[in-house]
Amino acid sequence: MKIVALFTSAGINIGICAVLLSLYSILRKQPGNVNVYFGRRLASKRSRRTDLCLERFVPSPSWILKAWHTTEDELLAVGGLDAVVFIRIVVFSLRVFSIAAIICTVLVLPVNYYGQEGKHKDISFEPLEVFSIENVKEGSKWLWAHCLALYIITIAACALSYFEFKAITNLRLVHIIGSPPNPSHFAIVVRGIPWYPEVSYYETVRKFFSNYHESTYLSHQMIYKSGTVQKLKDDAELMYKSIKGSSFDQRCKPHLPQCFCGGPRNSFKMISNEIGSIHGRTAYDDVNIDERKKECAAAFVFFKTRYAALVASQILQTSNPMLWVTDRAPEPHDIYWSNLCIPYRQLWIRKIAILVASVVFMLMFLIPVTFVQGLTQLDHLQESLPFLKGILEKKYVGQIVTGYLPSVILILFLYVVPPTMMLFSAIEGSISRSRRKKSACYKVLFFLIWNVFFVNVFTGSVISQLSVFNRITNLPEQLAKEVPAQLINVYVTKYDSGGEFWPIAHNTTVFALIFTQIVALGVFGMKRSTVASGFTVPLLILTILFHEYCRQRFLPIFKDNSTQVLIDMDRRDEHAGKMEEIYDQLHAAYCQFTSATPDSDFSTNTRGQDLEGSNQVSETSETGNPQPKR
Repeated sequence: MKIVALFTSAGINIGICAVLLSLYSILRKQPGNVNVYFGRRLASKRSRRTDLCLERFVPSPSWILKAWHTTEDELLAVGGLDAVVFIRIVVFSLRVFSIAAIICTVLVLPVNYYGQEGKHKDISFEPLEVFSIENVKEGSKWLWAHCLALYIITIAACALSYFEFKAITNLRLVHIIGSPPNPSHFAIVVRGIPWYPEVSYYETVRKFFSNYHESTYLSHQMIYKSGTVQKLKDDAELMYKSIKGSSFDQRCKPHLPQCFCGGPRNSFKMISNEIGSIHGRTAYDDVNIDERKKECAAAFVFFKTRYAALVASQILQTSNPMLWVTDRAPEPHDIYWSNLCIPYRQLWIRKIAILVASVVFMLMFLIPVTFVQGLTQLDHLQESLPFLKGILEKKYVGQIVTGYLPSVILILFLYVVPPTMMLFSAIEGSISRSRRKKSACYKVLFFLIWNVFFVNVFTGSVISQLSVFNRITNLPEQLAKEVPAQLINVYVTKYDSGGEFWPIAHNTTVFALIFTQIVALGVFGMKRSTVASGFTVPLLILTILFHEYCRQRFLPIFKDNSTQVLIDMDRRDEHAGKMEEIYDQLHAAYCQFTSATPDSDFSTNTRGQDLEGSNQVSETSETGNPQPKR
């Protein structure tokens, strides 16, 4: 690819960005799109009326300035800690990229460009190879520039990552301590409950925790099989038995039923199959539904203190690690309900199957990546498709084909990757949305590293290049040969993981640094610069030590809450007399079918309401008009 093709691609992308920003600036002002662009304001009843005027149809950058001047405290109040962490990840990435861009532009590119003696033609028509380290002579003393740049970029990235890790850790601690009482701090998830024919799962859980956690056990709530067909069947059965068991006068009068997870409702309600999910709490005790058929081998168990819940979630309950498996309970709105009933013994099989499916998917993606790689090389493309030779020889056609078309095609193919990885993570068995998203993030990262980098940088046919992996010890050298030769107004926050996504960004940064150093080590070896190679080895070791220090110093805070923090919170609530109020709210918070939000993360409309209605309950007001559940 020539530099002019790269500039053509950059120009087209900048033009498209300007057009899209202008369209956004216009469309967001239209009254018909207020649900799309101001969903949060609409949900909180803070939307404003827009009158018909010419200004609505003129692009303006005011929204960019307003978004730019939003403070971190404002963003934290509106979007939660996850939103703040996401923005900080973006800013952190821009900082690292800016430092690397400046260092490489000022220090590395000139050295590469003048690395070989001889004349240079017009820079617009120079091939990209002359700007890479490939253009530097073997044994050149100027390879020191590359080693120095590597040190500067690594030190800057590690320093920025350390300060971000420290700041986000403090934000997470403040978030945990300062937030209202969180039901998830008092609850654990228990799976792998043993089955006894003579008693129900409900009784089994009660007996076990009453016996082994007698002083701290509060209560529990079973998890039930759910699904559209099952719900319709049980609704019909429940309504039939309810009508059959009541008198004519009772049937003709409106009832004021009591929701099984909350208080009375002054409205009619479609009763779902979970009406008997909490023993002794339903107003329909006379309705005999076989609950044991619907019980799963999983339950939420509630404890009297946060500390007791933390201990119970971390210790081994029995000598058989496949039974009575405990884990921290996700936030109520973070629960992925459909996965809670997956048998625990089945999870390892699912993980292996998803691993195999992910590998197969990555290998299948070689086809579009190979095609895209071919588009960047006109000579190979003309040989494979001779009938395009005349068209490709035209100046601007060749620049567009080699500089812009490959990235467009690759991006279009990449659109299917995140949904696919989200599906894989759901099938894998994650019991919370945040864990499913984190798992999907890692899968997407591995996918991009393999398909977009490893495969894409090896020029020519992928099949013909497979031989480079014959000796794994030659991988740095092979990479060294091949590399030089080319996300405030819309979303309504449903749950907050407390910034648990930041370690993914940190791990990715460290991986990129280590990988870059390994490639540089291979390059310096090829260029016969023993001094540069010798200085790269300590940098590699120091980067690994830095990563291990961050893992030991900060990562545990993102995995578990500390005993000190939880006990202080327990004592604070006890002194304030809030514990009884918290206990009363636990069952309502983890109500499976009325408090739960849908399992789909892609089913939220612009008003912040849930479109997937399998777990939603419709209500009719006293006037008889349907009212959406808020």
